[in-house]
Amino acid sequence: MKKTYLIVMLMAVVLVAVLAACTSGAGRADSSEVVISRDSLVKRGAYLVYTMLCDDCHSPKKIGPNGPEIIPELRLSGARHNTKLPALDPEQIKKGWTLFNEDFTSIAGAWGVSFAGNLTSDATGIGNWTEEQFKKALTQGKYKGLDNSRGLLPPMPWPQFSILNDADIKAIYTYLKSTPPVENVVPAPIPAEELFGKTKK
Repeated sequence: MKKTYLIVMLMAVVLVAVLAACTSGAGRADSSEVVISRDSLVKRGAYLVYTMLCDDCHSPKKIGPNGPEIIPELRLSGARHNTKLPALDPEQIKKGWTLFNEDFTSIAGAWGVSFAGNLTSDATGIGNWTEEQFKKALTQGKYKGLDNSRGLLPPMPWPQFSILNDADIKAIYTYLKSTPPVENVVPAPIPAEELFGKTKK
């Protein structure tokens, strides 16, 4: 009887040890699967930037035979520092019109004029931003992702982006930080009072 009891106990110990080893091995395999390579993040981020239409506002364009075409070497660098706006009729804006310039990087509306930001890896873009700043800008609409900064202006759709998950935000950030740096200090926004004051003269 004692011999049978010892054999059963020994088998139980071996079984527990085998199960522990299997569980431990499975845990290691799972943890390695959740590690995403930088290349994968960049690829995912590039896909998101393209499908979320970031180029529509943030990439300078030239007019081609089929309309605006992205200037590859300026991609995602925002409204050019030397942007010249066409003459604006404040009466049209007062009637409810919102107007884009010809390459969609500048927009005038009841709030004034906003200029699309530089999203490249240059210091004049997001080159010095932390991932936390980027997340705050994208999901809370904070200029440069800083707590005490002004809000982002239309047409930046940050309320829609606020539901992005952390993995996608990380992918977008990683991709943008991998882009070629384009030096471009985007013009400061023009407040409504200044815009309408200038155009009334």
